[in-house]
Amino acid sequence: MRNRLYIFLFCLLGFTATAQIDSTDVDIDSLEVDAVGIITDTVEVAGPNIITNTSSLKLLYEKLYLLEQQKAGKINIVHIGDSHIQADLMTNVIRRKLQERFGNAGAGFSFPHQLAKTNGSYITRYKSNASWSSRRVIYPVESGMNVGLSGIALKTRENFVVELNVRDSAYRFNTLKIVTPHNAPEFDLATSSKTIILESTVPKKITHKIKNGEVLGSIADKYNVSITQLKKANGLKNDRIRAGRTLKIPTKELQKREVTRSEFIPLELQADGKSHFYHSDDALSKIYLLPNRSVKEYDLSGLVLENDTPGVIYHSIGVNGAKASDYNKYPLFFEQLPALNPDLIIISLGTNETFDKMAAPEFLVQLNKFIAGIKATNPDACILVMTPPPSLFRRKYVNTFAASYAKEIQMQETNVNYASWDLFSEMGGLYGVPRNAARGLMSTDRVHYSKDGYEKQGRLFSEAFFKGYDNFKTNRE
Repeated sequence: MRNRLYIFLFCLLGFTATAQIDSTDVDIDSLEVDAVGIITDTVEVAGPNIITNTSSLKLLYEKLYLLEQQKAGKINIVHIGDSHIQADLMTNVIRRKLQERFGNAGAGFSFPHQLAKTNGSYITRYKSNASWSSRRVIYPVESGMNVGLSGIALKTRENFVVELNVRDSAYRFNTLKIVTPHNAPEFDLATSSKTIILESTVPKKITHKIKNGEVLGSIADKYNVSITQLKKANGLKNDRIRAGRTLKIPTKELQKREVTRSEFIPLELQADGKSHFYHSDDALSKIYLLPNRSVKEYDLSGLVLENDTPGVIYHSIGVNGAKASDYNKYPLFFEQLPALNPDLIIISLGTNETFDKMAAPEFLVQLNKFIAGIKATNPDACILVMTPPPSLFRRKYVNTFAASYAKEIQMQETNVNYASWDLFSEMGGLYGVPRNAARGLMSTDRVHYSKDGYEKQGRLFSEAFFKGYDNFKTNRE
């Protein structure tokens, strides 16, 4: 009898999930998940973990095949998204997995999130002696704040030094590219500072620790100075002194003093139509960004770190709270994207739109506008869209909007000519959040994932990516 009850509940939940996926007109707040035990006991919802419409990735696969065969060249993959991407947890796993197989050609796009007072990748660390103004892509357009490739405008008028440190030795770099609005030459670079030593002479410092029984007269005689000089040097108003105290001894003797001063030596930069860049024969882990003295305002859109090794460069661009419509507001983002020479662009958006309860057709309008903007400036780049992962409203109501987006993303993939990967299903589908939370894969808000959760997503995507590529190789050969 008990087994029949479980089967009945399972079928009921399956029917409900289907109904919810097919409609975004359902009252979300009426779908409270109040039987976590029952949901956990159901069969886990997961697809075959494949990328669909891989025919749209043929050009990318051909480039990867040549890279494997010839051990030469670079493949640039750009992953764009929201807060799920900004922390670079999922993307860092994908980066490492792909580079283990195809070669590590560099860390890729880097932005000084610390200067914008927000979170970023572990790989790099930035410090500056100046304050910087910032503005995220999620805010309305503001004159003078150039939101570009990073999705975050970063600006200062101060005299500054920005120190970039690469914390992971695997991502030391030979080439550094500087991306600025309209490729303006606003910055200089220095790999090290020259230390200048200035020598001078100063009065020699002598001190004396007072012992029991000593008086000012005996101490003055010992150092061949007068009592008056001794009292003046120590600010004494009378002859009383106390054992254990320290006296300064005035002297005419001089000693050498060295004063060091650091002076940065600017490097010679080259330029193309996309960026200003510097190449070093030796791999670097630290570099300084300096102001070009002929400029009064400084706008930094980001940096690109590459090495001289053939392989994959995996660029990660994410902004907390971002939606496709936010990126669409800023033409500079699309204008600067070619600076990364993308062969594949992966899009991970949709979660924030679900919390606006945006209907799926409206979401697709913005998503397709975003894709069109990418293709306009990067016509040879392949496109892959990840569906948004499962989440909850107010920590207890299932997010049917995410389910609807996932379905619609896949339904239009052939017409819009992109590949897709169903992260929504791979992370358990409509009722996957309680299960993911129980496994430590979710954060407490039941929207974001834990470090383990994002890293699992990265492993799953890498697995699906390799499946698609290996299938291409099998059929090609």
